[in-house]
Amino acid sequence: MVKAVGRIQNALLGATLVACLTWLGVPQVAQAASNQGKTKVVKSQKKVPVAKKSTQREKVAQRKDVSRKSPVASKSRSGSAKVAASSKAGQRVKVQMAGGKATTMHAVSVKRKPETRQQASVVRAAIQHRPSVGESLGLREKDDALEFNSSVALVIDQETNEVLFSKNDSAVLPIASLTKLMTGLVIADANLDMNESITITSDDIDTVKGSRSRLAVGTTLSRGEMMHLALMSSENRAAHALGRTYPGGLREFVRLMNQKAASLGMADTHYVEPTGLSSDNRSSARDLATLVSVAYERPILRNLSTSPGYEVDLGRRTLQYINSNRLIRNSDWDIGLQKTGYISEAGRCLVMQAKVAGRQLIMVFLDSAGKLARVQDAERVRRWVELHNGPRATMVRHQPQG
Repeated sequence: MVKAVGRIQNALLGATLVACLTWLGVPQVAQAASNQGKTKVVKSQKKVPVAKKSTQREKVAQRKDVSRKSPVASKSRSGSAKVAASSKAGQRVKVQMAGGKATTMHAVSVKRKPETRQQASVVRAAIQHRPSVGESLGLREKDDALEFNSSVALVIDQETNEVLFSKNDSAVLPIASLTKLMTGLVIADANLDMNESITITSDDIDTVKGSRSRLAVGTTLSRGEMMHLALMSSENRAAHALGRTYPGGLREFVRLMNQKAASLGMADTHYVEPTGLSSDNRSSARDLATLVSVAYERPILRNLSTSPGYEVDLGRRTLQYINSNRLIRNSDWDIGLQKTGYISEAGRCLVMQAKVAGRQLIMVFLDSAGKLARVQDAERVRRWVELHNGPRATMVRHQPQG
């Protein structure tokens, strides 16, 4: 009886050993152990299935545990490949692709999901060039004597209204932040209290271009300071706040902008908002020359637009703003009024009133290509006028053909 029990125990131990060796992937040893068990014990074979059932349950539990720790047998993002679940992280495995093709890749650990890795990687993509309206119309291809970078240029003697140079001056294009010159003119002519406090609100955030501003929501400045930043540094939130807080609201302010343009004979001009962020704000070089001439008569617009810089005291910190027109800081220039502008649809824009070689000139440059292009065009004009200085020196006029 004791010998029989011992034989049964030996058989159970042998069967368990065979199952473990099989699961561990040592088939030769398992087979040998199995054969040995068969040789020694024959009557105990009926008890072996019990041990196998227990081992199978253990295998299921082991496989579940392995599935949590080992690489995932998953589809690729396109659903075209599978990786074996038994592959170790970093191990090269053969992957069956769609169409029967196979390739080799490294197994990836479950702890780092492919999506997370892809999100963390830096994707570099070429940004497609977006042509300006002037470029789309072919205005930049027009030749001119001074080889301007700008699609549109107009230079007028302010005292005599003599046109010294003209290129595509009747083209109606987006004018970007040149809009703010009309914003300033409407405010100046309304005789509003320039010391009245204005607070930036969420309504002043740019939702058209998504441009940033250093004037956070809740910032409070005087109307005069808002005017200063809008004209000198082209601060969009300041310009919008000026229109929003105008008596009657923003809609009334825009109506007055268009009314002012019509009263000045600016037939090609239309405004939809006070900042210039919208490409629907449009005008021609001729109309803008008129606006510059009228704005120059307002001392507040002359002083604020030509200020080299301004500090805004916010209590806990101070913001330093500089003029967006680098020519203001150039001692070779005597500028009486200026405004810059840029959005992708308008290109780089610039309007100025400046004294050159004893002559009061109004310059308009629209749709310049490149950050320095409009400044270079202005320098070309200044050098030409200085070279041909005379009471009636007239530049080459180039009008659009066709």
